[in-house]
Amino acid sequence: MKKTISFTCLIICTLIWGTTFVAQDTGMDNIGPFTFNSTRFFVAFLAVSPFVFLFEKKKIITQIKNNINQFTKLMIPVGVFLFLGTVFQQVSLLYTNVANSAFFTIFYVPMVPIIIYFIFSEKLHWSIWPSVVACVAGGYFLSNMSDAAIRFGDGLVLIGALFWALHIIYIGKLVKKFDLPFFIALFQNLLVAILSFLLVIVFEEIDFSKIRLETFEILFAGILSGGAAFVLQLFGQRNIPPAPAAIVMSLEGVFAAIAAWIILSQILDFNNIIGCTLILGGVLLSQLVPIYEKNYK
Repeated sequence: MKKTISFTCLIICTLIWGTTFVAQDTGMDNIGPFTFNSTRFFVAFLAVSPFVFLFEKKKIITQIKNNINQFTKLMIPVGVFLFLGTVFQQVSLLYTNVANSAFFTIFYVPMVPIIIYFIFSEKLHWSIWPSVVACVAGGYFLSNMSDAAIRFGDGLVLIGALFWALHIIYIGKLVKKFDLPFFIALFQNLLVAILSFLLVIVFEEIDFSKIRLETFEILFAGILSGGAAFVLQLFGQRNIPPAPAAIVMSLEGVFAAIAAWIILSQILDFNNIIGCTLILGGVLLSQLVPIYEKNYK
């Protein structure tokens, strides 16, 4: 039952992320990527704050009091990796299109099990590897990449994918030791907002009149993606290990394509349908095969 709830949380999380991609792109029509990220994650910080006081105020003291060093060693990397992942992804949209960005972002799916297996020496179920191949192939078909050239922006997305992978891995370690999903989300949102603001001071100008023009995109990306989705990711990864969790989250591309079909009336061609099918197959393989083997051994 717990795993089913976590799986549902990850599905809703990826649904939100998939529909937020357009807001991330259009949110830079009047402001720079660092300004967008800073305001977006500050809104996310404000959105999560009430839930911390309502549900975790007492738990924060009891869980962190005697484990402050351990919490800090895991929490700081989580915030920094999220910051770097979002920065590279956001800046990449200035140099490449959404289709390319969506495809290369999916490379966090193979990166997660590779890092876990070769660096952290953790064993993985055999179903992870064919699931990874299915998801990457699905991303290729879904993003119409067959005639696209590698560009500077695509390289930025690939670098960002590495940090997304590390973020997923360290989130998995953090939620195993601390049952504080709202507080963790609050902390990482604040850290990303502050670090992004430092980049604003160095590279961009603060113009509130221009920021107001992007109010809808900032609120959408902040409250739903930065607030709700990242909290759901934390709830989801409590009972699903990082490698299969990354495969589930690759559904982000599928939801983005479906949202574009429904909202923007963009037609899903045959390649897109193949891509959706491959990713869905990879997700089901990673989740159902271990359960089947466990029940019938």
